[in-house]
Amino acid sequence: MPSPLEIRPVRADEHGDVGELTARVYLDEGWSDEEYAQVLRDVAARAAAAHVLVAVVAGEVVGAVTVDTRRGPYAELGGPGDAVLRMLAVRASARGSGTGEALVRACLDVAQREGCRRVLLSTQPEMRAAHRIYDRLGFVRAPEHDWRPVPDLLLLGYALELGAGTPQT
Repeated sequence: MPSPLEIRPVRADEHGDVGELTARVYLDEGWSDEEYAQVLRDVAARAAAAHVLVAVVAGEVVGAVTVDTRRGPYAELGGPGDAVLRMLAVRASARGSGTGEALVRACLDVAQREGCRRVLLSTQPEMRAAHRIYDRLGFVRAPEHDWRPVPDLLLLGYALELGAGTPQT
């Protein structure tokens, strides 16, 4: 019988492992350069300003995500009442198991608990597996939130209005 998936806040002793997992996923998939990988590795800074959630199976961290509900440094495009989902990463061996979707659902729960009215995210066009998760959970493309953090990188905006129809975990 497979071990159950646990979604919970990151612990300080996991910051290094979670940072390396996130950076490796983004680098290995071609979604990041080494400069941004340093930002991905800085889990302590993210955890101080936002919620960092991890997915754990049999004691091993297999995924992570950040959700900023406080209009902090990880909510570039968010406004009052918005949560911003960032840096979703799932270890290759855990993909297809529902880990990514469970992490996003947990972000929606955090956003609702904290009174947010909308969740925004940015994603690269090549991140098709993530797009399928966002579509299943009711996110819609929000081209008004498309942006370029650097000249050669287009990020696509997605939004989900929170309310009675928001999927629950």
